Amino acid sequence: MALATGHLPHSPGDRGGYFNVVDPATGGAFDEVPDQRPEELDSVVDRAHAAWHGWRADPAARRTALLAAADAVDAAASALGPLLTREQGKPLTESYAEVARTAARLRYFAELDIGTQPIADGRPVRSELRWRSLGPVAAIVPWNFPLQLASAKFAPALAAGNTMVLKPSPFTPLATRMLGSVLADALPEGVLTIVTGREPLGARLASHPGIRHVTFTGSAATGRAVAAGAAASLARVTLELGGNDAAVLLDDVDVEEIADRLFWAAFRNCGQVCMAVKRVYAPARHYARMVEALAHRAMTTVVGSGLDPASRLGPVNNAPQLARVERCTARALADGARPAAGGHRLDRPGYFFAPTILADVPADSPVVTKEQFGPVLPVLPYDSLDEAVRAANGTGFGLGGSVWGTDLDRAAAVADRLECGTAWINHHAELSLAQPFAGVKDSGVGVAGGPWGLYGNLRPFVVHRPEEV
Repeated sequence: MALATGHLPHSPGDRGGYFNVVDPATGGAFDEVPDQRPEELDSVVDRAHAAWHGWRADPAARRTALLAAADAVDAAASALGPLLTREQGKPLTESYAEVARTAARLRYFAELDIGTQPIADGRPVRSELRWRSLGPVAAIVPWNFPLQLASAKFAPALAAGNTMVLKPSPFTPLATRMLGSVLADALPEGVLTIVTGREPLGARLASHPGIRHVTFTGSAATGRAVAAGAAASLARVTLELGGNDAAVLLDDVDVEEIADRLFWAAFRNCGQVCMAVKRVYAPARHYARMVEALAHRAMTTVVGSGLDPASRLGPVNNAPQLARVERCTARALADGARPAAGGHRLDRPGYFFAPTILADVPADSPVVTKEQFGPVLPVLPYDSLDEAVRAANGTGFGLGGSVWGTDLDRAAAVADRLECGTAWINHHAELSLAQPFAGVKDSGVGVAGGPWGLYGNLRPFVVHRPEEV
């Protein structure tokens, strides 16, 4: 199999120059990557289109290549994990888990069968539904899960027979570039290309006339701009645009039994998870105990460099996001919120913010109505369950939600009232590779995960022929 172009060359000949990559645990630059120009995309997309013709033609060869790619990712975990932690900030155990998830996703989609389906409609015609790939796909990936979200896009796209041009966030390009190099021995040239650069590189990629599908994860505002750019060439779009997930606690909840799970559902990856718990609604009689239990965990959790084995939480990934978390928290405190734990930036190098539990928060404070995307969790009391459900549904987002209680049937009935794509009972933000992942309202368009994610990268093709006499 020919050598793949896993990424564009890192050499003095890169016309766009370079930009620095910062270690969020120190706040200092530790490497640089090419800052590629939008006009360079023409040749990249041309190569992706040329590679598409051979890649789509042989499903068995695709399967073999993707399984080999998964093995290559596993073999490179010891290099990928530390580099991911260095540029993203998460604890090393979480980085290794992200690498493992990347390999698992490749294997999952490699084994899915696209198949052909007969259509029986009562006419003397034999009809078959077949599936065809779309062509070159563009993927734009954020900084919170660089490898996992990249693989969530390229694994189904490549399994479906498409090729891909992938742009990671400028805050976390290094592990993705290394991943491209790792996959280069398994994938034919041009099947997966990594490009790095600052804007307007992403805007140009999303609107490139040679791209047939744009898949993006990020903010709702940027997602709308991506969709507008893709509309120029009528490219398909899949948009995962974040969330403001609510956890609704029922009056039969066991506070101590759920406190750990609820805390980490909110604070994993320093709260930088689209489907993390971002608001907690507790019945008034449990409110003080819930605040106290969460605050205790926030105050006793070790915060530090992700490379330190003792750290359970790392830094916020980047300076702009840290500033956003600071502004959001300061506004909540000015609105009358009480910091039961944290509420401030830590006095040390890097982008560290103390794990924060906010009590007595006004319901209209932005920390409740917007997505804070950091280590800050507001806890709000409620008097009636209907009031809690209305509040949980009362934002523009609809990604996930959860209900916590001991009566599982009652909890399931409440979960059914949540306006979101996924609802959990007594846990949160746990997804298997086989299930669909989608949001409603401002949380996105399209479906990722499972067979639905595969078919989102395909188009139907129907063949009719007369029945043989």
